[in-house]
Amino acid sequence: MIFVGIDWAEHHHDVCLLDADGGELDHARITDGAAGARRLHELIARHTDDPDQVVVGIETDHGLLVTALLATGYRMHAINPMAAARYRERYATSRAKSDRADARVLADVVRLDRHRHRPIATDSDHAEAIKALARAHQQLIWARQRQVNVLRSHLREFYPAALQAFDDLTARDALAVLAKAPTPQAGRALTRAQTTAALRRGGRQRYLPTRVERIQTALRSEHLEAAPMLTTAFGHAVQALVGVIAELTARIDALEEQVNRLLDAHPDAQVVRSLPGLGGVVAARLLGEFGDAPGRFTDAKARKAYAGTAPVTRASGTRQVVLARVARNRRLFDACYQWAFAAIRCSPGARALYDRRRAAGAGHHEALRVLANRLVGIYHGCLRHHTRYDEQRAWGVRIRAAA
Repeated sequence: MIFVGIDWAEHHHDVCLLDADGGELDHARITDGAAGARRLHELIARHTDDPDQVVVGIETDHGLLVTALLATGYRMHAINPMAAARYRERYATSRAKSDRADARVLADVVRLDRHRHRPIATDSDHAEAIKALARAHQQLIWARQRQVNVLRSHLREFYPAALQAFDDLTARDALAVLAKAPTPQAGRALTRAQTTAALRRGGRQRYLPTRVERIQTALRSEHLEAAPMLTTAFGHAVQALVGVIAELTARIDALEEQVNRLLDAHPDAQVVRSLPGLGGVVAARLLGEFGDAPGRFTDAKARKAYAGTAPVTRASGTRQVVLARVARNRRLFDACYQWAFAAIRCSPGARALYDRRRAAGAGHHEALRVLANRLVGIYHGCLRHHTRYDEQRAWGVRIRAAA
């Protein structure tokens, strides 16, 4: 057996090879790219020509290098960076650190404790594509929210009437009006016809007279004003931010269409979409983050732990505390949380579990986390048996108890 530790970095990687007894066979620094991967294969080939005899430890589970090594047939384990840092302290209490030493630590981890760490499973290209697109979609949403926060901050400085007129600064009609009237003076000068035209450009079709009346009342109300020169400067900033937010919104909508199209073409799409409260985007995030490798999760408990919905018990002596997980896949946990929030509106069983937890004294967030944990277990069962969701089968006992 050959045990390989790879200290991953952006431009280069330190590599250490150990034998079964922990003796160092080789070490090197390889570049990132095809030449580096070829160099790594040459180092390993000096000691074995059987890929099944090679076990690799690395601190990431994605990337071109990981894909290339998996394609070769090496057994790979993703070592969480926090766990790797604790292992480093085990080997060097002086807190000394180097890339070469970190590579040796990772090699030793897979030599001695690989059974405690998650092997990297190979998802299908389809699932990887869904994951990449869903993450890009979410990244754009986060980017838009950052710009909206800046816009809100600017409006508070010189144009509070706009915040009174518009509750949601990401709405197309709000952006259309702000593009037309980026300053308080321009807002007060807007006529009903101009406001109506701006709202139509933003896509609003219903309750136009009521909406126009509310906007004009807010924009013409009395507020403190900044100096004229400062108002003009802020107005230019608002116009720029409105353009950025509008473009991000258009790109988000376009990506959402692509996400739904890609999800619908996946073999598990019908099963995943049958679950209550799962819309296209959240379903794609779940499928992408969980992956579709058959052997990745041995049971529902393992899937719940990976999702971050399963609680953690801390016990010492007579003291025992059950806490929510802190170390978790943030994107996956957020998707599960949104799923639970949507499920209580359309699933009687989910609603019964949520209400029971609230009646027992749990807060809203705790009750949603408990519900999300249960839903992940149902998700695992449906995929394992490739069976569409059935409300009575999933919640029968709880529904009868609630009744």
